[in-house]
Amino acid sequence: MLSYLNELTLRLAAGMQNVDPSLRKLHATWLLQQQRLDGGFAGREGESDPYYTAFALRSLLILDALTEEVANDAAEFLRTRLTRREGIVDLISLIFGAAICEMAGGAQVIQDGQTQWVDNLVQLLRSLRTDDGGFAKSPEGRAGSTYQTFLSTLCLELIGRQPDDPDQVIAFLQSQQHPDGGFLEIRVAKRAGVNPTAAAIGTLKTLGQLEVAQHHATVDFLAEMQSDEGGFTANTRIPFADLLSTCTGMITLHDLNAAEQVDGAALRRYAESMQQPNGGFAGFYMDQTADVEYTFYGLATLALTH
Repeated sequence: MLSYLNELTLRLAAGMQNVDPSLRKLHATWLLQQQRLDGGFAGREGESDPYYTAFALRSLLILDALTEEVANDAAEFLRTRLTRREGIVDLISLIFGAAICEMAGGAQVIQDGQTQWVDNLVQLLRSLRTDDGGFAKSPEGRAGSTYQTFLSTLCLELIGRQPDDPDQVIAFLQSQQHPDGGFLEIRVAKRAGVNPTAAAIGTLKTLGQLEVAQHHATVDFLAEMQSDEGGFTANTRIPFADLLSTCTGMITLHDLNAAEQVDGAALRRYAESMQQPNGGFAGFYMDQTADVEYTFYGLATLALTH
């Protein structure tokens, strides 16, 4: 069985084969230019970090532009971060990036003898569990986060583990569902959002507990989030679409076998409108700067609508 991340990456790579070759080349060239001398990738400013490196590697892989040299350099950068004290998000991104390096050319970031590092990561993730069954964003958190639960579950899967008492995780996700079919990010949230909804469905799929037939209301919720721009808005209060919500919403509809419930051509046009002339994608219509993270979301949306 493929992991959730690997299955999604291969699905996106297949869809990307139907995208105009000139667009694929434009964005691949831009992404390759973003690699730093240390082998990593950065955001719009600052130094390389695992978070943006993982997004860049996934983008290059689905574009069939992740060469062995680029993967090896990125793996070398990620190895240097194993000895640093990283935040939760960067640690999880490091695991994601390592998985892509291995998929691309066998570049191993975490060596076979580094079992203590993996065990320490598992203990850290366990420290995020909360009484409600989810995972918090920090060890001090008292309430589960739907998105953090998704990231933690994916991370555990990539290192060959499962959450302790997965039934409690499933119960937590069920408690996060709003009557409108979407899911809340935290229990005190007033509105469901596209991204926590995607996180909940993704977690259920990772745990092998996604019953598509039970999520008609979720499909309806996501379909309602498609705006006049063509993309998805983050929730009912946000007046404009963004690429993150568009990408995660479309991934979720595919997971629910319901992609036909939205206007795929409009989604594609929206994603194309976020492309920058020299390559890369911006995040939303008021944003004019290409970004490694949003480039992945743009490419993924194009792949899913092809």
